[in-house]
Amino acid sequence: MWTLLILAIDAIILYMIVPFVITRILGWGVVSRGNAAKEVAFTFDDGPDPCYTPELLDLLHEHDVKATFFVLGKKAEQFPDLIQRMHREGHQIGIHNYTHTPNWIYSPWTNRRKQVDRTADIVERITGERPILYRPPWGLLNLGDLVLLRRSYRIVLWSVMVGDWKASVSAAQIKHDLLKKIKPGSIIVLHDNGDTPGADREAPLNMITGLEEVLKEIPRRGLKGLRVDELLNKEASRIGEARSRVKHHGQINL
Repeated sequence: MWTLLILAIDAIILYMIVPFVITRILGWGVVSRGNAAKEVAFTFDDGPDPCYTPELLDLLHEHDVKATFFVLGKKAEQFPDLIQRMHREGHQIGIHNYTHTPNWIYSPWTNRRKQVDRTADIVERITGERPILYRPPWGLLNLGDLVLLRRSYRIVLWSVMVGDWKASVSAAQIKHDLLKKIKPGSIIVLHDNGDTPGADREAPLNMITGLEEVLKEIPRRGLKGLRVDELLNKEASRIGEARSRVKHHGQINL
């Protein structure tokens, strides 16, 4: 009996804890930030929501900011018009599973088929474009995800989080924390839906109110909000330019 218990604990550590250490602590196999000099990426999880997402899209349009929405497939099925609007207005759409459930409770094959690929199929049917970015709920991956999902998707986490899924975090606090934490290359995670486990239904209202002030301030700091793919392309372009300067001049300052 003790042998079986030890084997079960070892399996849990290997399946759950090891990928947490690899991705969340060591940062291997995932993207958590970019190295862009003047850009940041705002990302929004758990939507679309018929109440908050249209208001958020209006705000982003007003400030000429392109963002990345990591959507739930079930929500995308319910509100395809919002997915179409995101796509039409130039935002990037990524995958956040079909339902907001942790990957730890699924086998890697089940998770890919019933959560990730299923959501990608839904978004592709609505927009004509297949998502290439994936963010797991709560940022939690199982060991198999690191092998199976990375073959087709780029896994994106974040470098800035401010607890905006709780209604007790005020708009003023969200503004303060975002402006304190945002740096060039930051990938910011926020939430445009409040009906997922652990979230408060009315919390996105504070997020949108606080974000409005942040979007007014970041241009004064010389920063621009881009989609995640654009942020990473800026980084790639900067590295390419740097290598070119090395080739021609023999030195570089990064």
